[in-house]
Amino acid sequence: MVTVLKDKYLSELIQTIELVLSPEEAYNEELFPSILRSKLDLKHADVIVQPLKRSIDARGRKVRVRVLVQITPKDELTPGPFVKDAYRHVANAPSAVIVGAGPAGLFAALRLIELGIKPIVIERGKDVKTRRRDLAAINKEHVVNPESNYCFGEGGAGTYSDGKLYTRSKKRGDVKRILEILVAHGAKEDILFDAHPHIGTNKLPTVVSNLRESIIEAGGEIHFDTKLVDLVIAGDAIKGVITQSGDQMDCSTLILATGHSARDIYELLYKKRILIEAKPFALGVRVEHSQLLIDQIQYHCTARDPYLPASSYALVHQSKVNGTEHGVFSFCMCPGGFIVPSATAPGEVVVNGMSPSRRDSKYANSGIVMAVDAQRFKAFEKYGPLAGMYFQKEIEQRACAVAGNTQSAPAQRLMDFVEGKFSSQLLDTSYQPGLTSADLEDVLPDFITEGLKQGFRNFGTKMKGYLTNDAQVVGVESRTSSPVRIPRDKVTLEHPTLKGLFPTGEGAGYAGGIVSAAMDGERCAEAVVKMYFNNDNK
Repeated sequence: MVTVLKDKYLSELIQTIELVLSPEEAYNEELFPSILRSKLDLKHADVIVQPLKRSIDARGRKVRVRVLVQITPKDELTPGPFVKDAYRHVANAPSAVIVGAGPAGLFAALRLIELGIKPIVIERGKDVKTRRRDLAAINKEHVVNPESNYCFGEGGAGTYSDGKLYTRSKKRGDVKRILEILVAHGAKEDILFDAHPHIGTNKLPTVVSNLRESIIEAGGEIHFDTKLVDLVIAGDAIKGVITQSGDQMDCSTLILATGHSARDIYELLYKKRILIEAKPFALGVRVEHSQLLIDQIQYHCTARDPYLPASSYALVHQSKVNGTEHGVFSFCMCPGGFIVPSATAPGEVVVNGMSPSRRDSKYANSGIVMAVDAQRFKAFEKYGPLAGMYFQKEIEQRACAVAGNTQSAPAQRLMDFVEGKFSSQLLDTSYQPGLTSADLEDVLPDFITEGLKQGFRNFGTKMKGYLTNDAQVVGVESRTSSPVRIPRDKVTLEHPTLKGLFPTGEGAGYAGGIVSAAMDGERCAEAVVKMYFNNDNK
């Protein structure tokens, strides 16, 4: 099936066409380019065929794949893809300091280089290669390094917890540009057109390493094992940072890109009376099914077509608890993936999900979480804007205590959880530190437990077979987003009371994933240059 779509913004010489393909035609990497030309009868035409979007259509009994392509004559001038060799050398240029080497920090650094400014990035954690040892220690020895874990280190939380690139934040920046930069640094080109692009936990570390090399080759600096412990402030302006070694690094601009789990940074800002605010977030559990079951439900099959990717789902329900509605929804769904330990300090248990690039694990998992607003953590109001953070932290510590004070996670079979029954036996799991059978009502606040139960019952009506005791819930999924917002001016992106401070990314409350954080980092870099550096550098 071929559908020609008209687009008033394209030249008459350029056509946008939708093809409906079989899974093998769409996902056989070797055949895909020739299949497109064959279907379009363009075997000998002097044109460029570019996929714009590829998405699975499983609405009928037979799964099809819709591919939107653009046909452009070779002599038609079109902008080329991003080329990383375009970075200028900035070793001797004026500098700006960035705290955090996650996507917001790394992309802020690259954008500064493009604008002629030298980035100096400090990161509390380790580089991606060295960081692996600390992840192994969590999984095998139940030892959490507070400075190097699934959340802290080069690339941020996304590097070792999935690498999904989907974002709804298209108004915040150029999504295509971010994806092209990732491709230029080693990601596969299919992220440019897949509806839900994904690099994979096994591939993203190499991409992150290449981003680092681009920064260093251009004259920027990245310092690992370098933790921010204090700010140097004169009047109402930032003047420098102090690291754990006691060294002072002078600066007039600071891009703060520390991620949503850097609780010590929130404590520091509060202690120094720098304006921060409590922010709503979501909290719940991670549910794990067999991938085969999810495939059977979503693809209406007994066994998945070998060319189809592991199926995913997105679910949402409005639960009513004590007369108030709360959104319950799936979060960071990981088809063919693993549950991973994401605590950032000893004495707490936190879970997250990840998928390798092939998504070939026999398990599917997803966060199922409930929105929590400030009214729900009033018992912690003595902590001011940190109330949500302490509410979050208490639940994580309770999960650790209930499961035996290791990185073993409390778990319950899904139907048992919904019906309030203790699970005498748990299922096999992808979670390496292991599970401990527990009543999750002893971990979660009553209102969250009730909201989640209503949500699961509803999800069972939307996906027949989803609500089953052949699945289990694992606690707790608590780091969905930051419980604190660091405010900034909507136009200048500068903090309203401390000049030179530019909060960015998930940790500041302005992003929710790799791509949105990267775009936000770029925006802050542009704002820094506009306000504090000569515009001739652009």
